[in-house]
Amino acid sequence: MKKLLLLLGIAIVINSCNSYKNHNTTAVKNTVPVNVTEFASTITSAELKDMLYTYASDEFEGRETGQPGQKKAVEYIKNHYVNLGISSPISKDDYFQEVPLQIVKTPKTTLTVNGTTFKYFDDYISLTAAPTGQINASEIVYLGYGIDHENYNDYNDIDINGKIVVVKGGEPKNEDGTYKISGTNEISKWSNGRQSLSTKRDAAKKHGAKAIFFMDNALFNRYSGYYKRSAKNGGSKRLSLISQEKEIYSFLINEGLGKTFVENIEDNTNVASVTSNLALNYESVTEKTSSENVLAYIVGSEKPNEYIIISAHLDHTGVRDGVVYNGADDDGSGTVAIIEIAEAFKAAVDKGYKPKRSILFLHVTGEEKGLLGSRYYTDYDPIIPLENTVANLNIDMIGRTDSKRKEGNRNYIYLIGSDRLSTELHNISEEVNTKYTNIELDYKYNDENDPSRFYYRSDHYNFAKNNIPVIFYFNGTHADYHKPTDTPDKIEYDLLENRARLVFYTAWELANRDKRIIVDKAIN
Repeated sequence: MKKLLLLLGIAIVINSCNSYKNHNTTAVKNTVPVNVTEFASTITSAELKDMLYTYASDEFEGRETGQPGQKKAVEYIKNHYVNLGISSPISKDDYFQEVPLQIVKTPKTTLTVNGTTFKYFDDYISLTAAPTGQINASEIVYLGYGIDHENYNDYNDIDINGKIVVVKGGEPKNEDGTYKISGTNEISKWSNGRQSLSTKRDAAKKHGAKAIFFMDNALFNRYSGYYKRSAKNGGSKRLSLISQEKEIYSFLINEGLGKTFVENIEDNTNVASVTSNLALNYESVTEKTSSENVLAYIVGSEKPNEYIIISAHLDHTGVRDGVVYNGADDDGSGTVAIIEIAEAFKAAVDKGYKPKRSILFLHVTGEEKGLLGSRYYTDYDPIIPLENTVANLNIDMIGRTDSKRKEGNRNYIYLIGSDRLSTELHNISEEVNTKYTNIELDYKYNDENDPSRFYYRSDHYNFAKNNIPVIFYFNGTHADYHKPTDTPDKIEYDLLENRARLVFYTAWELANRDKRIIVDKAIN
């Protein structure tokens, strides 16, 4: 009997060992190595520099989304993962997630309201590539702010299915001056610039609207001028995702057109039906194109279905007037940092120390065009189900210093979003930094009232809007931001090395904790 039990015990041990093997059959000794700094030390300024001088060279033509230089970039990234022996979650040899895009050109439109003809660019612009069609209507629904939220809702008891709605910018306040949505002095996504356009459009779409007219004079003046200049300079290169669903007509309009619908639209917050004779002819003008996200992963040993996603955008702004915009810091620095972080995790795996949770290395396209690659991943094709995503660590510009930062030392990094959804994530980030990297963590741009709105301007936001905790690592802008002078010789490689190590240590801690971090806050 004792001999039988001994044989069973041996069999259990053998089976247990077999279950802790990765795709390269490397046995796992211990998921938490005594000295994780051994693996972090594989992230070196020399290797970062060597990669970045290639990745941000003229050969890659500024990596503009969908252009030849961007295609070279994704092959470069893929080849690094192949050479490291890190596989893809898509399939054995396929590291690319195709992102279907379209070049949105100026539509051919005519718009008449109550007998007055309005001009494209001067009075209204289209925000989506809606299908070619016509609208004739006599009843318009004015929805005030057009907000659909538990704390304030303009849609209560209003049927807008198949109708045209008009909304205005902004959001309501309480009598004490705080905002109704947040209950504080902090604005929400319902009045946050470009984000408010998509948020209010999506609400109207959810309720079945046929078209939405969005009245915001400040946003209109900014966007219409840009669209008009693009059209004059040889046509728009504006990219958008090819929607997987039917788009509604969405227009940004000026105050003059807005008052055609509702005379006192700026002061009026009441929902009402407005009698207006509207005739719209709309011909969409688009050209299909495509781009790619690059994905690689390491499968966890104990919790393989829980993922830490480390992301950075692979694109930049291309070539303008024959000059290459290399984008060494934006975001070549984040791209090469992820590759080095992946190498550090692979070094751990090769030594037998596999992380408990899985790690996804996600290089997204189209960030410069409106966070398109990350939005396609989260909204249309999450290779890893969003509910299985524990956290997103996003890296966008970590190779330079901010000349406007007057206080503190050069060994700093701006952290954005770490406490927005998970107090635990913020605390872990602080503890890891104190233990390993000793970088000055600056939360200047984490302020809800940050006028630059950086929290909403990089790829982490598409995860955050789905209540996935995020940290955005950012060195701030500089004189070379979006200039052809953003070149690899300007990068401070010792800082890049230390910041990349901080991301690695944070990811390692998140991957190896016994329990998944808790989301104790919700996004407004």
